Amino acid sequence: MEDFSKKIADYLLQIKAIKLQPSNPFTWASGWKSPIYCDNRKTLSFHEVRTFIRDSFATTVKSLYPQAELIAGVATGAIAHGVLVAEKMGLPFIYVRSEAKSHGLGNQIEGYYEKGQKVVVIEDLISTGGSSLSAVKALREAGCEVLGMVAIFTYGFQKAADGFAREKCRLDTLSNYNALIDSAVSSGYIGAAEVETLKKWRVDPSVWGA
Repeated sequence: MEDFSKKIADYLLQIKAIKLQPSNPFTWASGWKSPIYCDNRKTLSFHEVRTFIRDSFATTVKSLYPQAELIAGVATGAIAHGVLVAEKMGLPFIYVRSEAKSHGLGNQIEGYYEKGQKVVVIEDLISTGGSSLSAVKALREAGCEVLGMVAIFTYGFQKAADGFAREKCRLDTLSNYNALIDSAVSSGYIGAAEVETLKKWRVDPSVWGA
């Protein structure tokens, strides 16, 4: 399978989808403090970038899951990417909310699907993996056969790896934290001091900055 990691890492840096704020850390939904933030929604604003990501997704899905019958995007960040992949591959599309709606039809999964359909889940970012795996569980509970998940980027946390292993769900990503750091260093985007901060953060992000 083709390796897209460096190219996508370069793109993320070029469009400033990566932000570094060691002195004013970001707070994630998980409560973790982080000196780095990856905003993959920005990729949708750049035709060249979103097209490369779409084609990388499609190539990966075709290679790993030629039996795929349905593409599912995780709301909200991966809805647009999922639509682009489904359109490229000529497959139907659905998306999964973080929880069921409290009004209307009360759906958590939006779109038409049938029990037993083979689904590949598209995600934009993997951090702790919690919200991504919630989507996988919802699809399985609805009767879909989840073949695996493909995401744009992962921080590579052990917590996420353990979660996906526990749920017996394969995860593949187009790029990753190590590729991003390599690209940031080679391009001069970050210096030695920032690299050291990012390395320390990765040792135990749950307590960093506390």
